[in-house]
Amino acid sequence: MDTTETRTSVARSGGSTDPFLNLRDPAKRLGPDGKPAVSRRAPIWEDVPDEKWNDWRWQLSNRVNTLEELERVLNLTEDEREGLSAPDKFRVDITPYFASLIDPDDPNDPIRLQVIPKGQELRAFTGMMEDSLAEDRHSPVPGLVHRYPDRVLMLVTTQCATYCRYCTRSRIVGDPSQNFNRAEHEAQLDYIRRTPQIRDVLISGGDGLTLAPKLLESVMRGLREIPHVEIVRIGSRVPVFLPQRVDEELCEMLAKYHPIWMNLHFNHPNEITPEVARAADMLTRAGVPLGNQSVLLAGVNDCVHIQRDLVHRLVENRIRPYYLYQCDLVEGAGHFRTPVGKGIEILEGLRGHTSGYAVPMYIVDAPGGGGKIPVMPNYLISYSDHKVVLRNYEGYITTYEEPTTYTPHDSASCAYCRSPRPEPGQEGITGLLDGKKMWIEPAGFELTHARGNVEAHRLQDPSKWVAYGIGAIEGRAGAPLPVLEAGGAGSGEVPGRGEAGGGAAAPEYGPGEEPRPAEGMPSGTANHELL
Repeated sequence: MDTTETRTSVARSGGSTDPFLNLRDPAKRLGPDGKPAVSRRAPIWEDVPDEKWNDWRWQLSNRVNTLEELERVLNLTEDEREGLSAPDKFRVDITPYFASLIDPDDPNDPIRLQVIPKGQELRAFTGMMEDSLAEDRHSPVPGLVHRYPDRVLMLVTTQCATYCRYCTRSRIVGDPSQNFNRAEHEAQLDYIRRTPQIRDVLISGGDGLTLAPKLLESVMRGLREIPHVEIVRIGSRVPVFLPQRVDEELCEMLAKYHPIWMNLHFNHPNEITPEVARAADMLTRAGVPLGNQSVLLAGVNDCVHIQRDLVHRLVENRIRPYYLYQCDLVEGAGHFRTPVGKGIEILEGLRGHTSGYAVPMYIVDAPGGGGKIPVMPNYLISYSDHKVVLRNYEGYITTYEEPTTYTPHDSASCAYCRSPRPEPGQEGITGLLDGKKMWIEPAGFELTHARGNVEAHRLQDPSKWVAYGIGAIEGRAGAPLPVLEAGGAGSGEVPGRGEAGGGAAAPEYGPGEEPRPAEGMPSGTANHELL
């Protein structure tokens, strides 16, 4: 069949010869001009040619860091001026791309709060530590942290594309005088070679993707030449701060050293731009699975609606939400800290309300070097109004100091709270467990049309979901159910079963209307169908 016949056949079948454009794919979204969509650019960089703007080296070379430079981009507050003027502040550097995402007139912009220092950074808080995770104590050679049995953290640089104000490693990150060199990389690799139980290496820093391409590849090759290293992971925020860094050269290099995994670090939906979507698409097409590690930050993302939008945007870009971290007890991060209960609340608002693969694990990175501890039964030992007691996988017991002050999320001014995702039939719960039921029903569960159904759901048939012997179905039992007298079933009679063992027929009961057994009697039927 030639081309003409094919087109004729397609036309007759009602099809089209036009190529399919997947408008759902965020990496293929177009702007108003019909070209690939782009994020906003601050006015001071409007005249920068696209070839420079899209060059990651230009972005790194033109980062803004001084009060005077930032005044040209943002309308600074007095608190921000105090933070930027502090002589001993943690390093400030922001790529033009990321700075352009900030609303210049909103002091509570979620991106702004993460990268612009405030005077509050300088204030101490209860439990504050310089090395809250005790990484230095678990470092057999400079830059290598061996805290877990089969994996190590390899710090290859102290430099980042942009510096987060809540950085766990602010004691070393950002200081050019403490950077790691080739000799130290070789010492790290040598330790890994001599330690055969290491099967998983996480490259971090700083941020490994800020290294010169040849130096980054030398580290990757060095790891891949070690037979017992099975997995190489890269933890990076460069695709967030500097998506231009993800180019064909980088992806081709990474693809040579599989299996590689990469965890990114998004905290707010505003960070997921068209440029980020294309960068994530390139990495996944190069065979690199992507995950995300967020940090729970007061004023930034301490809201279940923000977190839900974030995880939805992530999975749309094929990025798996992995961890939601409690903010560490590190210097400068006091004003970002939330109670642990806030994280539990957020996870409660995600689980069941969205896909399971979109729900991250809530983690406290244990003070003192206990490692990552999930906030869940068996690990959460005690929770008071000022302290959380946790146990790690080794039985190590640690405490996390709750913040003494926390300003709750302002739902009245939050756009995400004012326009939450609708969930018909799931607005709330009614009733409490009274000993006669094993569940509490969501509000509107009995309404067949609440979720748009035209027929009753099969679970609305009470015989399908009311356990025998537990209690009456509301409105069906009438009078309170009788209680069997001790020995009443000794003749072999089974309630609701007709004759058994030659005895008289027992009365028939509707589903859920069976009387409760007497105290001490078995709760299942005689033939043990129900236990």
